[in-house]
Amino acid sequence: MKKHSFHIPVMGIGFTIDTPLKVSHLGIDSVISLVDDILIEKLRKMYCEKFELPYQEISDKLEDFRAKRITSYLNLINDAAHKKFEDLKNSAHEIKEYLGLLPNASHLKEEFEKLTSNDFKSAEIKKWLKENLSMGSIDVNIMTKVDKDNYTKNDKLPTEFNDAHAALRGYAMSELYSSVILSAGMNPRLYSYLENFDDFFPDENGNIKKKIVLKVSDYRSALIQGKFLAKKGIWVSEYRIESGLNCGGHAFATDGYLMGPIMAEFRDNRQAYIDEIHGILIPALANKGRQVPKQNLSLKITAQGGVGTAEEHQFLMDHYKVDSVGWGTPFLLVPEATTVDKSTLEKLVAAKEEDLYLSDISPLGVPFHNLRGNTKDMEKQKNIDKDRPGSSCPKKFVALNKDYSDKGLCTASRQYQNLKIKELDDLDLSEKEYTGRLNKITEKSCTCVGLGTSALLAYGLDTKTEGSGVSICPGPNMAYYSKIMTLKEMVDHIYGRGNVIERTDRPHMFVKELGIYLDYLKNKIEESRESMNKKQEKYLLTFTHNLNEGITYYQQLFGSLKGQFENVKDSVLTELTQGLKTLEGFKMEIETLSLSEV
Repeated sequence: MKKHSFHIPVMGIGFTIDTPLKVSHLGIDSVISLVDDILIEKLRKMYCEKFELPYQEISDKLEDFRAKRITSYLNLINDAAHKKFEDLKNSAHEIKEYLGLLPNASHLKEEFEKLTSNDFKSAEIKKWLKENLSMGSIDVNIMTKVDKDNYTKNDKLPTEFNDAHAALRGYAMSELYSSVILSAGMNPRLYSYLENFDDFFPDENGNIKKKIVLKVSDYRSALIQGKFLAKKGIWVSEYRIESGLNCGGHAFATDGYLMGPIMAEFRDNRQAYIDEIHGILIPALANKGRQVPKQNLSLKITAQGGVGTAEEHQFLMDHYKVDSVGWGTPFLLVPEATTVDKSTLEKLVAAKEEDLYLSDISPLGVPFHNLRGNTKDMEKQKNIDKDRPGSSCPKKFVALNKDYSDKGLCTASRQYQNLKIKELDDLDLSEKEYTGRLNKITEKSCTCVGLGTSALLAYGLDTKTEGSGVSICPGPNMAYYSKIMTLKEMVDHIYGRGNVIERTDRPHMFVKELGIYLDYLKNKIEESRESMNKKQEKYLLTFTHNLNEGITYYQQLFGSLKGQFENVKDSVLTELTQGLKTLEGFKMEIETLSLSEV
């Protein structure tokens, strides 16, 4: 039974790589990224030494080494977390720590006090602990797009040896009872591969050993993906709604759909969704000769992206009926929960709004939240200054571009950028256009290495292959947190028992998201200024229309709230009115641009 109403989502590649080992014994759910098996193997070696366990290297010369590394690491984390949990139950001090973190509404604290204040029998307490304390889930994340083909010499390996496929197999073969969070959109080949593993299917009591969680930013895509998987007998146990732009990491902008209306759609359609998907799932399971659950399976809806106060957290729980709220970015400042090197921690503490921006540095070609002055970008700039742009590409996890090679190149690699710049040199461009296009090529940063290096630096491990540059991708919310925090301080903040935000000017999460969407739309209009076509016009007008609907929804919502957000309600309504005016101006601009095309 879940003890907390928040979870710690995946962050970067290395920032939550061992988070379950830090928080799972305290009943907190968290997520490990499975992108980087090289990093995973280095950490497995470190933890084997620390726990005095035998370590045998899984070298990249072994067949299926990526999956094997992942399975071994997950089993190690699972065993170590279980051991910590068993130890906790034998320590009065740690039991108190566990209970002290729970939400105020939890009755376990009182029950424990009652149990231990009279003449208690140790057997009774042991029984009570066994029945009432549970561990946090050790979940994993796979970015579905990071699924490059792999080769031995020049022979292409079968699809199941692709990166995401191997990561999924590594998880499927592990001993974990938990969830895999699939993010970055639909990958039909990968989704179909799930059918190869019994652990993803329900038993007759509806238990699923390894659950599927999909990260989505709108209801329609959830429905499409849910149906696709149900036809294969696979149930989606949870949808993680993430704000399109007010989040950390990669930002998958919606077409102007805002978080509030999206959550309302999930809430209002939840039962209809369960009924419809069950209608597809049950016959599919029967056709496969699999066990059919006796009753409807449960569906969780969770949300994340820019939540920053206990009041916002509780509002999502009460108004949108979400089952849990993801708190990511602020946890980067909690060393008891995440793994960030000292110098990056200091940069995060000092970061203000202008230091956190949506960039084009990701080789995946998706907008990416970035921190100005991070050491990976400084390293990238040094290479540009030396006239050697691009990275040596030591890990190749996002070597997905096939313009120049069937094996794929990463757009942040030196090899790719050299070829691209040669092509650019052959075009007869004005200086302004040449510089613009050159910057677009060299802007890409080696994030698949940079997002993992922090963990190596934090633990004093070798970074010879990777170099010392760190990329980090906090959400815009980071601007409002300005100190390193203990786990207890952070959890108390989430539950309203304390406050770690010193600034008094933090905007409401919905207003912040709207502001980022308006900036995003403004940039899209700028890009179309030179050459507006019908397709762009349609996209921009749809985007404007959806934002308009979203603002109207918020105006009605905040206008009708009683006793909630009283201290910010007036400023929220003022911001919303301003947002409508800004949109009106954008709409006129789009229409003027499209007229100039005629």
